[in-house]
Amino acid sequence: MELTHNPNLLWYVLIYGIVIVGMGFYYSKKIKTGEDFVLAGKTLGPLVLMGTLLATWTGGGTITGGGNSLAYSFGIWPALFFTLPSLLGIAAISIIAPKIRKLGKYTISEILEIKYGKFSRVLSSIIIIMAYVGIVSYQFKGVGYILNVTTGLSIDTGTLIGVGIIIILATSGGLMSVATTDALSAFLMFFGLIVAIPIVLTAAGGWDNIVANVPEKHLTLTGGLTPLQMLGYYIPLLFLLLGDQNMYQRLAASKGDKATKIGAIGWFLGILIVTPAVAFIAFAARAMFPEINPGMALISTTLIMPTILGGILVAALTAFIITTGNSYLLSAATNVTYDIYTQYFKPDATDKEKLFFTKFSVPVLGIISYILIRFFPTVLSIQMYAYTVYGAGITPAVLGVILWKRVNKAGGISSMLAGVLFTLLWEIALGRPFGLNSSIISVPIAIIVLVGVTLLTTKNNRTRLSDSTKKAPLASR
Repeated sequence: MELTHNPNLLWYVLIYGIVIVGMGFYYSKKIKTGEDFVLAGKTLGPLVLMGTLLATWTGGGTITGGGNSLAYSFGIWPALFFTLPSLLGIAAISIIAPKIRKLGKYTISEILEIKYGKFSRVLSSIIIIMAYVGIVSYQFKGVGYILNVTTGLSIDTGTLIGVGIIIILATSGGLMSVATTDALSAFLMFFGLIVAIPIVLTAAGGWDNIVANVPEKHLTLTGGLTPLQMLGYYIPLLFLLLGDQNMYQRLAASKGDKATKIGAIGWFLGILIVTPAVAFIAFAARAMFPEINPGMALISTTLIMPTILGGILVAALTAFIITTGNSYLLSAATNVTYDIYTQYFKPDATDKEKLFFTKFSVPVLGIISYILIRFFPTVLSIQMYAYTVYGAGITPAVLGVILWKRVNKAGGISSMLAGVLFTLLWEIALGRPFGLNSSIISVPIAIIVLVGVTLLTTKNNRTRLSDSTKKAPLASR
């Protein structure tokens, strides 16, 4: 089947864009303090929390990468298995959510500073920014794909338009705006996908015809991937979620523990439905459009739906991508302000100055994200790089603070350095040997270093203390 454009779909995108921009400016008038901008004044109720968690976690990564690209490139089973890391991560993060709220911190770096000291705060901020600009970059590309499908506009030009939209929205209303538009987008997306599945399967000629028109290996459990290669896609997702600052900030922004619990349950159920739905639709797209970029699989199916349904779905997809870009861009800017600017340049900054600098940081980081996307061949490749930088460099150290009283400064800092250095070594210097994503190497190393260095330095400290006590003169004992 030939991929043709449907410019009528653009009207739905434009109308929805006007709605969310209007909401952004409306909520921007309610922003009075830095806490309002970063944590929505801690006013998120369970429905809004549920929507923003779902929309942020299933943004451009799900729509253009993740299960979408796996289903198109390797088959239905690897894509369906991609749901499991998210479900495990949500279950785990729900258990530790009350502890996260009690810490009352704006950023993950502030949490790490509790155990690992000031150096860990700036180090973790740099790692988070490295990861988040990567995540933001493929949201830009997602907008480019949507504009290409609907209008025929080149992907590069559409990506530039995505840069402008996401930066403007992230600068306007902060989390208060992003969370509300997330919720609206999440419910539209949920409705659109559920209705789209039977329509797309029918348009593709039914399941038997789909199966007959995809490569044979795409019907196997592994899709031609080795077990280690499959783990290389799943581990980064799990370890990003377990320590994701964006998710922690949303949980901290809820009204209370009850709202957090209800929101997390809704998030879990939403993922259980949305991620497999994306996988099935993208798998059908492989049979209909075998020559397109894998990142465009889900988006391309909006062209074969009735215009009104395709329009609603493409508008929701666009909103998911944009709000995810807003969220990660805003979160990275928060690190710049609270963990670098106020710590090393303006310790006595007023709340207004912090708010101004956060807004100033947004476009700067947005430009860096745009530059980064031009160096990666696919959305899936930059997605795995960004997830692994974060999952190996941050998550083991964060979980150490929350769950292990014995963890110490030497173990935490060593783990962060090891996780990032081995990721960069494997991905860039070695060029990803054996076709394995770096998470297979860097995440286990980061965990081993965290535990090993903590135990070793704790033992050494006790030995020194014992020796000094034995050697001390009797009068001093």
